[in-house]
Amino acid sequence: MDTMTDDLYRDITEFAHDTPSWFQHLAEVWTELGLLLFGVLFIVAWWRARRGDPRALAVAVLAPLATAVAYVCSELAKSAIDEERPCRAVSGALTPLVECPPHGDWSFPSNHSTIAGAAAIGLALAWPRIAALTVPMAVLMAFSRVFVGVHYPHDVAVGLVFGALIVFLLVRVATRPVARITLAMRGSSTGIVTWFAGPGPGRGRGRGRAHIPAQASAPAPAPAPSYQPPVHNPAAYDPPTMTIRRDDTQRPR
Repeated sequence: MDTMTDDLYRDITEFAHDTPSWFQHLAEVWTELGLLLFGVLFIVAWWRARRGDPRALAVAVLAPLATAVAYVCSELAKSAIDEERPCRAVSGALTPLVECPPHGDWSFPSNHSTIAGAAAIGLALAWPRIAALTVPMAVLMAFSRVFVGVHYPHDVAVGLVFGALIVFLLVRVATRPVARITLAMRGSSTGIVTWFAGPGPGRGRGRGRAHIPAQASAPAPAPAPSYQPPVHNPAAYDPPTMTIRRDDTQRPR
């Protein structure tokens, strides 16, 4: 018996066949190209965070790692649920735009959508300004999987939420301990380790040494004079005597 998601799958695949051929090819490419673009953005986010706070670098490093964990969880769920692909299971559906995956490559949840949702949220946490790009990218990638005819709508919807939730929780839990590791790595004497962790904020570009900006130095204040006892110099004055000298000029004659 047909379900609501079967009808929606038919509607989307029929719409896909009515679009121009160049748009169909674009959707086919985007299902894979989007993953590559997410990978490039992960590298850029890490590079930006190398000179930032250890927590920022921790999030940038955790984002791709958590995305990989989300993919593994998605693959385990697919193996447990064993949902057949709609391109074989939905009766009366048009031929998919791409080759239908072989039997055993199950449909629920969508791995592409899980990765897209995880990457979008991971990048948004590491680089908040880019969320306006990554979230629409993830939604379009998920929709493209139904558009080309290899997934049900519920496959991609659950994949998006599933991936986003796993990354959000992992990043929230692991940021503090990974930030401590990052801080320790920045103090390492191994070059590759310090290069990966970055010099951090306020560091120079040469081998991670601290960069101190030049400042106009004020003259040092003169030291306060220390007390010196007076030195007795006999030549400097005549010592007083008890002798009374008479003035002969005033003696009466």
